Amino acid sequence: MFSTYATTKERGACMTNNMNPSLNNMPISTMAPQVIQTKFGDINGDGLLETVLLMGTKTPDSPLWKDLTLAIFYGQTHQFEKIMLKQSVGYNPTIFLGDFTGNHLEDILAISDTGGSGGIINGEIFASINGNIRSIFDAISFNNKLKYSVNYQNQYKVAVRSMNPHKQYIIDIQYKGPDYLAEIYHQDGTLKQPIEGWVDPMSGLYPVDYERDGIYELLAYQSIAGRFHADGLGYVENILKWDGHAFTVDRQTVGIFGKDIK
Repeated sequence: MFSTYATTKERGACMTNNMNPSLNNMPISTMAPQVIQTKFGDINGDGLLETVLLMGTKTPDSPLWKDLTLAIFYGQTHQFEKIMLKQSVGYNPTIFLGDFTGNHLEDILAISDTGGSGGIINGEIFASINGNIRSIFDAISFNNKLKYSVNYQNQYKVAVRSMNPHKQYIIDIQYKGPDYLAEIYHQDGTLKQPIEGWVDPMSGLYPVDYERDGIYELLAYQSIAGRFHADGLGYVENILKWDGHAFTVDRQTVGIFGKDIK
């Protein structure tokens, strides 16, 4: 679902001089949808704090939220704008305000869990572009852009190849133990048959100011799976940085699991 923006008429209907920024303190039984989280920050550069509300409709008898929407109350104009997230259904939804683009304004990062077995998340960033709030990053586009291959090799190795950027990582899986290896390899270390794994969509997205300059980068995690989901081999870790037009991979690494030492 694409982001939707309130029209001028809709915004005018929501204008009020008595808007209470602490809207989430009201009893949720009187609100539909409910306020999930509230943050304050200058997101448009007018020098005043905006009130950013994450709102949604709670599924009865379930922790699932639907119709996840940002509601922004502008401190200077007292206008009220609503923006629906592209991935508007999820668990444990949260928002974070920080400068991701380097324009000294607060951008909005919204994250929720999909609830799937791979721990996959939804993620989207909104920023003020030419005075309008626009989506500049979302997990679906990120997952479609980065491609990988995972192939078991002879001598107890797994090759993880990234197409963007072009990198190859070799994982030694001898730590998996003799029983695991015996199912896959002959005694001479050659594969019994070709085996392909995969890299899951994004399972973690964290704002980190690596350079301590007040501008946040994004640390994105993707799980590497072997023969099945629970057969984890490690994580692809992408550090994403805003280049003025989009978030691109600044650095990429692979984190692996260690063997317990007795």
